[in-house]
Amino acid sequence: MSMSSILKKNNIAVITGGASGIGLATARILSERGMKICIADINKDKLKEAKHNLSTDTLIVETDVADFGSVMALKERVKEKFGRIDFLFNNAGTAVKSGSWESLEGWNKTINTNLWGAIHCIHVFAPEMLNQSSPSIIVTTGSKQGITTPPGNPAYNVSKAAVKVVTEALQHAIRNSVGSRVTSHLLIPGFTYTGMIDSPTKPESAWTAEQVVEFMLRGIERGDFYILCPDNDVDRETDNKRIRWAFGDIIHNRPPLSRWHPDYQDAFDATINE
Repeated sequence: MSMSSILKKNNIAVITGGASGIGLATARILSERGMKICIADINKDKLKEAKHNLSTDTLIVETDVADFGSVMALKERVKEKFGRIDFLFNNAGTAVKSGSWESLEGWNKTINTNLWGAIHCIHVFAPEMLNQSSPSIIVTTGSKQGITTPPGNPAYNVSKAAVKVVTEALQHAIRNSVGSRVTSHLLIPGFTYTGMIDSPTKPESAWTAEQVVEFMLRGIERGDFYILCPDNDVDRETDNKRIRWAFGDIIHNRPPLSRWHPDYQDAFDATINE
């Protein structure tokens, strides 16, 4: 399925978490291609600012993806204005600091937004898209932290690990649905300078949101399910080694998160430097 046949002028893109970061960059780039855009976000002020900076064909809908009713209302607004959905960017997310036994409120907010938000959008939009006669695309935003699960913010890691599983299951389900013309993809950004990064200027090691979006679009065109983004510090080969090491903890019966365990530091470094 050619991306150019879907992400084209007058087709419809729905972007959750679309008022900032990677979502907003996607809205800008697709708007420049002539697509009609619906931006859904919980931040009312940023929504208004985003609409001002995009085309007049932009619909903004204040949406809390953690609330199933709110996502249902979003779908109705989109259907009323545009009639269909050609591209769903299931992207809304948050990163509230957490610990293994700390910040239960942070756990709830992160899981509800990142995981339940993705599930809600899939439940609401995927059946509509499967029933359309035209081809369509669903992209869900994951994270490398959902694969290698580094210490520091377990709630975020858990949410993104679960998002990976949910998106894999979605792709399996839709490719086995008779007559399906929907494709599903998992976007896995590298270090990206967005509002989640506490820095007034972009770190040299980070990609811009626009770089991530352009990489994502190329990945969709290639038919990649796992769209694993590099950044200015970490290339694909390094990502592959880190991911292989993380799953090796199970295979080799090492302690969990052995990459950060002093007894395995030399072995990990040797693997990376091979």
